[in-house]
Amino acid sequence: MASVDVIKSSLDSIIEKSEDIHGAVVYLDAGCTESFQFIGAYSLFLELGAHAVCSLENLSPLDVVIDWNSGSGISQKVVVFTSRLLSDAHRYVLRCLGRHQNACQCIIFTSISETAHSAYPDSPLGPDAFHEYETLLIQDYEEFVGRSEFKTTQSGDRKSKANMSEDEGWSQLSDEDISSPSGASSHGKKLYHDPADYSENIKRKLIVFVHHFPLVLCPLSPRVFVLPSEGLLSEASLSNRNENSLSPGLPAISNGLPHDGEDIPPGATQTAHFLYYLAAKMDLKLEIYSLGDFSKTVGKLITDMSSLYDVGRRKRSAGLLIIDRTLDLLTPCSHGDSLVDRVFTALPRRDRTDNASVKGSQSQLKSGPVNVQRAPLDVQIPLTKFLSEADSVSKNHRLIENIESFLYGWNANGLDSPSEQLLNLNARLSVEKPVHTETEILNGAFVSNEGFRGTPYLEALLDRGTKDGLMLVRKWLQETLRQENINLNIRIRPGTATKSDLQSMVKALARTQDSWMRNKGIIHLTAAALHALDELFCTKWDAFNSAERTLNASAGGDTSQNLAAQISDLVNKSVALSGSSQRLLSLKDALLLTVSGYILAGQNFPTSGSGSPFSWQEEHFLKEAVVDAILENPGELKMKLLDSITKDLIENLSKKEESKSQLKNDDVDDDQWESWGDDDADQSENEDQSYGNMQLKLELRDRVDNLFKVFHKLSKLKKWNFLAKEGALDLDGSFNNDPYSSKGLLYRLLIRILGKQDVPGLEYHSSTVGRLFKSGFGRFGLVQAKPSLADQNIILVFFIGGINGVEAREAQEALAASGRPDIELILGGTTLLNPNDMYDLLLGDSSYL
Repeated sequence: MASVDVIKSSLDSIIEKSEDIHGAVVYLDAGCTESFQFIGAYSLFLELGAHAVCSLENLSPLDVVIDWNSGSGISQKVVVFTSRLLSDAHRYVLRCLGRHQNACQCIIFTSISETAHSAYPDSPLGPDAFHEYETLLIQDYEEFVGRSEFKTTQSGDRKSKANMSEDEGWSQLSDEDISSPSGASSHGKKLYHDPADYSENIKRKLIVFVHHFPLVLCPLSPRVFVLPSEGLLSEASLSNRNENSLSPGLPAISNGLPHDGEDIPPGATQTAHFLYYLAAKMDLKLEIYSLGDFSKTVGKLITDMSSLYDVGRRKRSAGLLIIDRTLDLLTPCSHGDSLVDRVFTALPRRDRTDNASVKGSQSQLKSGPVNVQRAPLDVQIPLTKFLSEADSVSKNHRLIENIESFLYGWNANGLDSPSEQLLNLNARLSVEKPVHTETEILNGAFVSNEGFRGTPYLEALLDRGTKDGLMLVRKWLQETLRQENINLNIRIRPGTATKSDLQSMVKALARTQDSWMRNKGIIHLTAAALHALDELFCTKWDAFNSAERTLNASAGGDTSQNLAAQISDLVNKSVALSGSSQRLLSLKDALLLTVSGYILAGQNFPTSGSGSPFSWQEEHFLKEAVVDAILENPGELKMKLLDSITKDLIENLSKKEESKSQLKNDDVDDDQWESWGDDDADQSENEDQSYGNMQLKLELRDRVDNLFKVFHKLSKLKKWNFLAKEGALDLDGSFNNDPYSSKGLLYRLLIRILGKQDVPGLEYHSSTVGRLFKSGFGRFGLVQAKPSLADQNIILVFFIGGINGVEAREAQEALAASGRPDIELILGGTTLLNPNDMYDLLLGDSSYL
């Protein structure tokens, strides 16, 4: 039987829609764009007969010329893929249809199911959400077309608004936004078709279909995936604001009390529906297990969704293990041995789409759920440095000249389009700035299904550490160069993969355009690895790793004194070396290490009555260190907690420096005796300034106290973190004796589960067959024994809150150590986490601070 493969399942789901895609203009929102990029679906859309693949939020004037050769008699079909609520995507769908007013059919695929639509707090749609939206979209479209009929040809700057209420979930959209870009310019000329044909197009009846398309995910490999960062599933709140909440992007700290019906966060429902339909699309029937309060709620929701119809002969049995991320926050905060984590931390990301629907979703009551703004997974891989500078510049100048010729011909028809920036791009490329700063033509991206001889690149790297991963990249480059018959006169030392070796090989491989196109996958991957090997970034990563090892060693002592001293020293050094080339870690970095320190303290030392794992004196010194650090460098720390007083702190520091400068430069002389009488006024002014400084410092102390309340919450994780339960998940004493070789929760959990040992807190949710025996046949004495997760040949592990690259590697290590090569392990998570993401979730803009 074929092995499970999330990439193949995603591509098969698109192929199933081939009849709808054929002959259509396909629009993808930001979440689907991110998802389909990872699976390499763009070329598949064109193979299935799509005319073009376009962005839903960022419509281009060129979108409307796609069907120039189709003939006016052929009706157009528009297909939209969205990862958001239909109400959130409505304004973009409407604008898209306004540009294609000859369209007779609009097919919308949403990753949110009908039931999930009706259950989401912000959705105005009911249980029959899809049919309701089909009717509403047709009504709104006909209203817009009726109001814009021939009016845009008379006045191009009309600003009338549609009569739609935002309270119902629909964003307002002007008639100009819909009709002007596609049908008319300010000069009253059509881009295509005669005005006589326009009335015929309006009379056509628009047919709308809405379908569920659940497999919108970002696979890093055939068996490791996360959710797209700009989709509703990853942005939905995972916790409501309360004393156990850390961030809307993380489940609340488990306290043993499950959520009641009214207290379930929106992310629980969305996650449950996603996992249920993911299993259905992959023909799996689930035995569900959960670890953590939030996961327990999600497990119950999936169990309630199951029915007798889910039991089929074609479906294979699989185990689903759902885990709260808050059970192990230390692993994603750490800088572990993973090349994939280094790459996603070092490389710049694509800017988030300016999505008005997200802003609308956040305009709720302060006590209600809020969405999380996650960083896009679309990393921007710089490629310019690997090309011959002269060749790349000349080629791009020729490319821009061709674009110019097209746009000048376009404007010759009297069209008023936003093309001036493109027309002037050639001139801008001639100035001092390099090509890659003016355009993103030479930026690369990851496609997870690209590989070498059948081995996907990202999958192979996820299973290895940094050194082994670089060696594998070098091996792929050497074999690729051999296939291309390219000889290099360089000496490669065995056992190590240096930056200079990789750079020489990838430059040779990218020397010709044909070789570039044939081997773009390995070129992109090597460029990303080289960027992560940058000396400054590597030095900082190693400094983090060294500091984390020191904190682990201090946490293994008898008292918390050494650990507190290490944390305080990190904070003080981050300020003392500010502006110096010797400083590797900033105050922000020191606070992230403080997070790790408090988690370790909570696991190793008893908590005092104040809620802190440290003594009053130790915590007092820590607070003073943080307060002094902020006062010394107030502009460095970008934190929502300090936003309202940052300006005052900067002004206060500036005045203090001016005063010191005056005291140093002013010498007492005879002329100053004349101002003796002004001492009273000067004293009063100094007193007022001192009072203002004292008030500001008191305000800062209050906010730092709130910051340390978050640290206290993190130290409470020891009660529910199974890593700290007196070695409950340790098979021997090696983990406790050697803190440097400690593994994360997932590794120890899998070792214990596959060894068929009990796991404290692991709850089993009855499957369909189990409930049948329990409710029906149980009365006849037929009782099903509680199954073990280790009995399954397919295990799906899903972390609610996110995963990182280290966990993907440790999961495979646990599988190998268990001696169960027959098990197929799939690892998924809400998002791909790195230490920067954890700072944002716990202390930054996505926290409850």
